Amino acid sequence: MLPARSRVSRRRALQGSAVALALFGLLMWWVLPIGNSSPSGSLIFSTGSQNGVYQRYGVLLEGALARDLPDVTIDLKTSEGSQQNLARVAAGEADFTLATADAVAKYKRDKKPGADRLRGCARLYDDYVQLVVPRDSSVESVRDLRGKRVGIGQEGSGVRLIADRLLKAAGIDPKRDITPLAAGIDTVPGRLEAHELDAFFWSGGLPTAAVEELSDRFQIRLVPLEADLIEKLHATGDATSYYRSAVMPADAYLEAQNGVPVPTVAVANLLVTTDRMDPAMTEGFTRTVIKSRDRIGNTVHPAQLVDLRTAVYTDPLPLHEGAKRYYRSVKP
Repeated sequence: MLPARSRVSRRRALQGSAVALALFGLLMWWVLPIGNSSPSGSLIFSTGSQNGVYQRYGVLLEGALARDLPDVTIDLKTSEGSQQNLARVAAGEADFTLATADAVAKYKRDKKPGADRLRGCARLYDDYVQLVVPRDSSVESVRDLRGKRVGIGQEGSGVRLIADRLLKAAGIDPKRDITPLAAGIDTVPGRLEAHELDAFFWSGGLPTAAVEELSDRFQIRLVPLEADLIEKLHATGDATSYYRSAVMPADAYLEAQNGVPVPTVAVANLLVTTDRMDPAMTEGFTRTVIKSRDRIGNTVHPAQLVDLRTAVYTDPLPLHEGAKRYYRSVKP
């Protein structure tokens, strides 16, 4: 039998080991996530029209997600734009998407199916409204579009939403006072170049490749959107409060702007999902979006403007729980 002093020492040693193991276990629980740290499964990401910023952003994001979430497969699905994107996600036809804040606000205000289930993951970059005309056009303002053939965006796009509102703010009925063409950025540049259109609206990040390429081969001009239009927009309701006055930098489109800044309207883009999405998947998806900013931004320049400090502000949507986890994990 061990002496009393030896038994006490051994008991203390065992107790110390037990405490150390408990502390180690607690530390590992705190450092490592519970369960599978790498989400798995398949996702549908609804993007936008061919040649638009949403679609190009989605293609590059797919590559980043493949690296960061190797057990997740991503299926990209082109769309008409923000309004269709929101309908798809709300209906469960897509898992993540991009949409402008004004389109989200309208979807919620109209109490569309599934509106209460929409959740934000990140505020991304701003879209700038671009009214494009041939350089020798007589159009100097939105009011001058009366009687013209105008590309106003596809039915389910954010472009259609803002184009209709701007026209009405300028006193123009989009159905009666112009000849509207419901087409997207994949076709309207060519139609303007072929003189089948007098003007077209586009809302996207700066620069949008399709507009930039058009300016390289055909002489175009960007029509200023004056501040009084913003005031009239804001007077029409809550959904329009997400528009703000902005200026396209002089070098956004070198050939089209001739070194001159252009007043316009801007609205934020949001990364959107629903409360049905698994928090771990949402956390991983959001992390990749923020982390891949510079890599994607080398090709899709608006992505360079994604900012961790403002990404958390996804009004008018509440943050998804998984996105909250990510922002907490990177909080200084």
